[in-house]
Amino acid sequence: MKKRMLSGIKPTGQLHLGSYIGALKHFVDYQDEYEVFAFIANLHCITVPQDPATLQKNLRDCVALYLACGLDPKKATIFLQTDVKEHAQLGYIMCCHTYMGELNRMTQFKDKQAKGETNLSGGLYTYPALMAADILLYDPDYVPVGDDQKQHVELTRDVAIRMNHRYGELFRVPEPLVAKVGARIMSLDDPTRKMSKSDHNDKGCVYLLDDLAKAKKKIMSAKTDSIGHVHFDPENQAGVSNLMQIYSCLNDNESFEQIEKDFEGKGYGDFKKAVADSVCDTLSKIQTRYQEVLSSGELEEVLTEGAAKARPIAAAKLDKVQRAIGMEIIEH
Repeated sequence: MKKRMLSGIKPTGQLHLGSYIGALKHFVDYQDEYEVFAFIANLHCITVPQDPATLQKNLRDCVALYLACGLDPKKATIFLQTDVKEHAQLGYIMCCHTYMGELNRMTQFKDKQAKGETNLSGGLYTYPALMAADILLYDPDYVPVGDDQKQHVELTRDVAIRMNHRYGELFRVPEPLVAKVGARIMSLDDPTRKMSKSDHNDKGCVYLLDDLAKAKKKIMSAKTDSIGHVHFDPENQAGVSNLMQIYSCLNDNESFEQIEKDFEGKGYGDFKKAVADSVCDTLSKIQTRYQEVLSSGELEEVLTEGAAKARPIAAAKLDKVQRAIGMEIIEH
């Protein structure tokens, strides 16, 4: 029997190359090995204000890009978080079993607070508890995460263990799965910061739906250094090392040693061109399939079928939890 893997993407902006390399590409690789549940985390989107029309477009683009990147609905269960109501209900129960001290340590809220941001929502503060519910509803064995998200899986594990100890065996305790290469793709403009869809500087982020000429220009303009030697050294050559990670992930995980040999004696211009060619080739294939998905009506069909597969699993888990806690009276 296959092990189960679950992950979700929060579509608060356009998906980018870091999203593809760090998450979507791995989902595609994993779907033959694991039973994959991949959901679009639209409840998490509204922890900050959203324009409804923009959010709707981002949701549709996210699903279409899941499919365009190679996720197969015959192999993976793909659904919208809000189409399975049990996420929100178990999310509240998770809030009641998560300590404020644990939430205070969560990076996203802490960072925003430290920056002096005002009007932070209660949803932003408690979203790690909802994330725990998202995961634990489906008893996954593994949760693929970037290294900066590992903290949330650790919280999920802590809450699961706490509730299992208090009420009996309710949840499988999942393991975080961090990719060895590409788990953290950095900004092209500032390789000390993660590539992000919320980055206000468009130069540092290649979007999956970028015009190919624009994407190539971003790669060719990527910040490097004055050393002039293609070598993997994230400490001293952060920009080049970031480009090497991108190139490796888009070329069958070619080793850094081999990349160094391939570009020995060549300048950064030659290397950047090779990276840009690999990126543009990948984007071209994704964008072609993306247009097919949007024009075919496949998107709605995939979400309907995915939610129909996910609901019974989530409903059974929520019922088990509520009965264990003592919240239920009538049979469902």
